[in-house]
Amino acid sequence: MDLLALADFNLVARYGGFGRAARATGRPKATLSRRVAELESSLDLRLFERGARALKLTEEGRALYERTGALLTELDETAAAIASGGDSPRGSLRISAPLLFSQTAMGKLAAAFALRYPEVRLDVTTEDRSVDMVEEGYDLVIRVNPDPDENLVGRIFLRDRLVVVASPDLKRPRDNLAVPAVMRGAGDRKTTWDVTLPKGRSRIAVDPVLRLSSLVMVRDAVRAGVGAGRLPVSLVSHDLAAGTLVHWGDIDGPEIALWTLYPSRRLLSARVSAFLEFMKEAFPMGTPDELAAFIGR
Repeated sequence: MDLLALADFNLVARYGGFGRAARATGRPKATLSRRVAELESSLDLRLFERGARALKLTEEGRALYERTGALLTELDETAAAIASGGDSPRGSLRISAPLLFSQTAMGKLAAAFALRYPEVRLDVTTEDRSVDMVEEGYDLVIRVNPDPDENLVGRIFLRDRLVVVASPDLKRPRDNLAVPAVMRGAGDRKTTWDVTLPKGRSRIAVDPVLRLSSLVMVRDAVRAGVGAGRLPVSLVSHDLAAGTLVHWGDIDGPEIALWTLYPSRRLLSARVSAFLEFMKEAFPMGTPDELAAFIGR
């Protein structure tokens, strides 16, 4: 197989068209088109569906792109490392991270990583949705309690737990009366919270009086005394220590686990390996207290 033609095919697939790939790389559009046509001919496969205005990978083209993209990247990085006499991470590293972790920790983490590895161009996107790593060009994603995915591997680097907290001025009602509550988003329709305390379990009836899309906003509203809220303990541990919030119990349920996910253990790029080790160094125990301390610095 012609590696040059394969590399040109990957360029076109990555940028979604011959014209876009030509403009992004400075390669002649005609050359890219010819190389891809030669590759299709040698494989006796159609790799792209060519419409009047759009170019779309065929099923065979998508499989080829997914399986050869990492190989070509590894070849490029190996050649660059040999040429420079070292194997230090370099190049672009695209990461998708969830909103709360990005708001509280990712800025400082990204800055420290960039200072340590100045030849890596870090690009972090904040979003809670599940992204298609290959289709959208991410090297690594950070997710909370992700669904199993046979195409991805990863590791837990942080654990957290949910607690119910409130302002000291807000008294917990008796006789199963509902407490005013600040909820995250319109999707949270719970009317009770099951909590655990040292003396046992209990149930708190809640009356949603405010819905906010960010947990940081939920925390700020709870601080103001609008109502009680369910929040990660790492986000409120400093308030609990200072007495500006009080603890009403731990939420019953599964723990919160933050994962780093990537497509394959094979041929893992130096950039991704460096970031994984960097996160392990930042949170060696992976506890809520470590995250809280990092946030509070």
